[in-house]
Amino acid sequence: MNQLSQETSPYLLQHASNPVNWKAWNTNSLAEAIQNNQLIIISIGYSACHWCHVMEHESFEDTEVAQTMNAHFINIKVDREEHPNVDAVYMKAVQIMTGRGGWPLNIVALPDGRPIWGGTYFRKEEWINALEQLHKLYQNNPEKMIEYAEKLHQGIETISIVQKQDSKDELDQNRIKPLVEKWKKSFDLEFGGMARAPKFMMPNNYQFLLRYGYQTNDSELLDFVNLTLTKMAYGGIFDTIDGGFSRYSVDMKWHVPHFEKMLYDNGQLVSLYADAYKLTKNPLYKEIITKTLGFITRELTNKKGGFFCALDADSLNEKQELEEGAFYVWQKPTLQKLLKDDFELFSVVFNINNFGFWEKDNYVLIQNQSLEEIAILHKMEVLELESKKKSWEQILFQEREKRSKPRLDDKCLTSWNAIMLKGFVDAYKALKDDNYLEIAIENADFILKYLWTPEGNLLHNYKNGKSTINGYLEDYCFVIESFIALYEVTFEEKWLHNAKQLTDYCLEHFYDEKNQFFAFTSNLDAALIAKHFETEDNVIPASNSVMSNNLFKLSIYFENIYYKETANQMIKNIISSIDYPSAYSNWLNAFLNYSEQNKEIAFCGSDALDYNSAINELYLPNIILAGSENESNLPFLKDRFVAEKTLLYVCQNKTCNNPIALSEEVDENLKSLL
Repeated sequence: MNQLSQETSPYLLQHASNPVNWKAWNTNSLAEAIQNNQLIIISIGYSACHWCHVMEHESFEDTEVAQTMNAHFINIKVDREEHPNVDAVYMKAVQIMTGRGGWPLNIVALPDGRPIWGGTYFRKEEWINALEQLHKLYQNNPEKMIEYAEKLHQGIETISIVQKQDSKDELDQNRIKPLVEKWKKSFDLEFGGMARAPKFMMPNNYQFLLRYGYQTNDSELLDFVNLTLTKMAYGGIFDTIDGGFSRYSVDMKWHVPHFEKMLYDNGQLVSLYADAYKLTKNPLYKEIITKTLGFITRELTNKKGGFFCALDADSLNEKQELEEGAFYVWQKPTLQKLLKDDFELFSVVFNINNFGFWEKDNYVLIQNQSLEEIAILHKMEVLELESKKKSWEQILFQEREKRSKPRLDDKCLTSWNAIMLKGFVDAYKALKDDNYLEIAIENADFILKYLWTPEGNLLHNYKNGKSTINGYLEDYCFVIESFIALYEVTFEEKWLHNAKQLTDYCLEHFYDEKNQFFAFTSNLDAALIAKHFETEDNVIPASNSVMSNNLFKLSIYFENIYYKETANQMIKNIISSIDYPSAYSNWLNAFLNYSEQNKEIAFCGSDALDYNSAINELYLPNIILAGSENESNLPFLKDRFVAEKTLLYVCQNKTCNNPIALSEEVDENLKSLL
């Protein structure tokens, strides 16, 4: 029988009424396969996945398909967001077998879990035929399957191994320039992003390029990043009506998105736009930040301060049928009726024309000109056009609220919550909206209360008061990063001590001395068929790259040599093997910590937080920030406090200049003192 009705995952619950005898991923399900000597079907997806829904409707809701699956296989459904470790291992297998990956991810494995066949989306007949052939082969010639499984298993185990480098090698910053020059050849200089479709936003790519362009005074890079951020903000990939970004664009111009909205994308993009705003003061970036955070607070926040995962790509259309993008698209007669005399001007701003047309009489709103350009062409004031645009968006928002909303994935994941927490902190730094800091602290308290156990480990998931999965490295690395970010704006040292405690837990339960990286799963968890070390940055930075950056910062705050040496060795192991820089951009960002421009600064004194606020408004990616309004026992700050003074310490490579006494006269020139 189908056992998924007992689960909390929205994705698994979507399949609870399928005629397939689904089981969840757990030790009992895996043990049953061994006991019965049955092949395993492992089907992996997530709640907002459009093609997962399509395959469910075509195959998993079909009794003929279910008959084949139930007769010969142990059928296991996996929510990739709850079990990214399982997804990572079997994704490697499918990529080895087929040269590509994606979701839904469907694998057939031996009873011991070793994969023998797999792919992504399959049509009904193709799926049935493949399963019947695999069953016959296992019945008649199991040795052939076992031999293939062993070879594939060896490939999975070796695919992510990174060669260790001599610890005496220098961290030479000159290695970065040729990688960036190679990368530039892939830039789309018309619409930004990479010159291919589909286009993923890849925030960590642009965080690095922004920082590197800034630190090297490369105006070409800075212009490209600003082009990309502007075109993404103009595109249909950004929901200008209610805020928030969709998953990716299916075309070159950021126009038609894959309409699912994911928490982790939006958290990272808020951080990216906040940094870009600090550097440029572009009001468009401020608009993106405020709209996106408004969307998060309205649609993806629970009553305890936790953040939900996602909104589905699909929603009910006028025929009450699930259709991708139905909630977001517009037809011309509807817009004409709603906007009346303003429709023609609206059509110019949002391209209700061939440029903005999608399919089936539907338009996805997209800009291709700035409001300043349009105002000049129509001989009107920019402020008037801005006011009209806000009014139009409000009208469309109210109309759209009458539609059936996309389905909500209402589980909370620790890693994604921490990414969004940091987004609120970074927005607070840039815009000084106290509400953003309050939300960030409330979310941090949610993590402390519901997702960090008295035994010292983090939990990965939360829904309806239940947390069922032990934390992965991604949970630790992003929580540590977000706690460091909270310290940077509050100077409350409890956040640093929490970060250190979690780091020490990682070193005990995740760090692999032999490979010199952190494993993705704790040594307290049951082992999978292969150990996974996440080292390539993707739409979310690799957990190891985030940990290397965390260790570097904490080594300075706590003057911890082991942290620093561990981070250094991780960087050395990766940097020498980089060929495709966009897959290692967060590593390159961490590598920039070792440039001669990197400094540590501390404000000590009664006005420390005021100066801290001023410095946080500036784009200074090469600065590590500390401070205290009172005496501090934090190693980096120890003995730096002097009563009735506010002192600035500027340090580099464990050497600090003489402290500078701060006053109102030098406040405006604060940046020049660094």
